[in-house]
Amino acid sequence: MPRILITTDYLRPGDEVDHHLRAHGHTTVHVPFIGRHGPEQLVAALDGIDAALVGHEPLTAQVLGEAPRLRAIVRTGVGYDSIDITAAGRLGITVSNLPGINANAVAEFTLGLLLAAARRLVQSAAGVAAGRWPRADGHELRGSTLGLIGYGAAARAVVPLARAFGMEVLCTTGVPKDQRPDEPVRFVDLPELLEASDYVSVHTALTDRTRGLLDAGAFRRMKSTAVLVNTARGAVVDERALADAVRTGEIAAAALDVVSEEPLPADSPLRDVEGIIVFSHLAGQTAEARAAAGLEGAAEVVAALEGRPRFVVNAHLLPRTPTARSDG
Repeated sequence: MPRILITTDYLRPGDEVDHHLRAHGHTTVHVPFIGRHGPEQLVAALDGIDAALVGHEPLTAQVLGEAPRLRAIVRTGVGYDSIDITAAGRLGITVSNLPGINANAVAEFTLGLLLAAARRLVQSAAGVAAGRWPRADGHELRGSTLGLIGYGAAARAVVPLARAFGMEVLCTTGVPKDQRPDEPVRFVDLPELLEASDYVSVHTALTDRTRGLLDAGAFRRMKSTAVLVNTARGAVVDERALADAVRTGEIAAAALDVVSEEPLPADSPLRDVEGIIVFSHLAGQTAEARAAAGLEGAAEVVAALEGRPRFVVNAHLLPRTPTARSDG
């Protein structure tokens, strides 16, 4: 009977996901991970495990190498940069994500950050809590320009929301022209997007090409009134350069739902910078998105163990079929 490790912290014994996996003849092992944890904890959790339904745990080559029974990993989300997919492929482990599963949740959260930044909502509430009564002017989104970096499912879901607020939308992406839906979006290169946008929202995956993409040079191109929003991956942004840019007035502000190290370290350069607000990686965390991700993730685990995974991201790296890996 295959043993399934579940580390995603919002999934619980006895829930729909648990019942789904057990109904397919699997044994579930719940080890929710919250906050930082070392490789030894992951190695211990993966002992005797055939498949894993995971959150953002760092599944490195070292960790995967010490999990001889593991045949499939499924992320209950979209990003999979915390998993060494090359090492997984070498070991015959399929790695799947759930493309688009929380796109609507991320899009709504992105609009929330845009509105909060434009109207200074967090600062106003903090001022009232501190006994003041802030009355500073905000800005309307109508008539402003939103620049999207990336054009995946979440970015595409942002477009109609931004347009409903009267924003012009620009986008820079590597998605081929014939794969772009016919939407009211103007596609430009990154320098033009940075120079023209009042708000820049990051929606790209973290790759070698995008790591540190928004650096000091990028911030120098942006308007002094511009706001950066990031709901994708923290490491796309050079955090020290961002802190310097906001502190010196090179750009106006930043609203970040993701950072390069989570939870935010005490010595992060992002701390105590007026104009930078950091949230706790909440963009995709709605009850609806979590329910969908849990059930879709469970279905992908079942499919992967049956040799028919649907959303494999490392198929090109697998030297043999997933079922060829030793169960010992």
